Amino acid sequence: MKIKPGFGEEYKKRHDQIWPELTALLKYKGLSDFTIFLDEETEVLFAIQRVDGASSQELGQEEVVKKWWAYMSDIMYVNEDNSPKTIFLKEVFYLK
Repeated sequence: MKIKPGFGEEYKKRHDQIWPELTALLKYKGLSDFTIFLDEETEVLFAIQRVDGASSQELGQEEVVKKWWAYMSDIMYVNEDNSPKTIFLKEVFYLK
């Protein structure tokens, strides 16, 4: 994912105030250990989440997710449905 230039602090602020109904849905759907990192140089976001069900990107049919995506669309690069533009990253190393 990627934020628009200059919106790093706003992105963090919005996530510091994430809606309780959204976090409840994510946990209910089996997400945990959800972390988002920001590369301040490139403004690229990298998310890691433990999934025991659907990933956060697969919850786009949920009303609260649609509202969150719309809320974030002014500071992120998004698709036509306001879902964050994402790219697949190939795993090249894992240490357990």
